[in-house]
Amino acid sequence: MTETRATPGGAAPAGRVSTLLCAACGKKNRIRPAERGAPHCGACGEALPWLVNASDSTFAYEARSSIAIMVDLWAPWCGPCRVVGPMLENLSKEYAGRIKVVKVNVDENPALAQRFQATSIPTLLVIKDERVVERIVGALPPNDLKMRLFPYLMKT
Repeated sequence: MTETRATPGGAAPAGRVSTLLCAACGKKNRIRPAERGAPHCGACGEALPWLVNASDSTFAYEARSSIAIMVDLWAPWCGPCRVVGPMLENLSKEYAGRIKVVKVNVDENPALAQRFQATSIPTLLVIKDERVVERIVGALPPNDLKMRLFPYLMKT
């Protein structure tokens, strides 16, 4: 999981920094939310697995990207959510540069849960071009999840 924190002197969500670990070389990379492209390692140049946490106040910044965004609406007490979480982490590594995973704890962020009508969790949403293009409710086996996501993971 990545660590996300505000930069010194920057309370606005746009100043948020995520620390992403490069799967290829192990270097830690600090990145900010970006609407274009995907993050790459500053040391080796490989695409980084892009997995971040978002809240009601930071979601608008984290959910803007030129690549597909997988939103995971989850809660820590939810058993199926604890199964889906590692699968999404693996997908962010396998499809680095083609997907951004944004995790939202619905207990801590009820406005987003309501906005996306997450009456059951886990609820997974694929956002492309700022609109929901796929909705998955419940835990799927890894291969079934990949099949549902595949059309949105194509290189652009």
